[in-house]
Amino acid sequence: MAKKATHRLRVTQVRSGNGRLLKHRATLRALGLKRHQHSVVKEDNPAIRGMIFQVRHLVEVEEIQEEG
Repeated sequence: MAKKATHRLRVTQVRSGNGRLLKHRATLRALGLKRHQHSVVKEDNPAIRGMIFQVRHLVEVEEIQEEG
């Protein structure tokens, strides 16, 4: 039986969280981003998309499609 392709997002912090709202810094931390140029891979779901939308000016997002 073939497995369904899963979608993931690679989120990279491209701008510093220094001097930003506490809410934005907390969102970066919740995404698992620890420093400038750090990347994490997250499952694509509405909760993650909402966090990314909140800090969209600080991150770059790349969609990764994996088989199985």
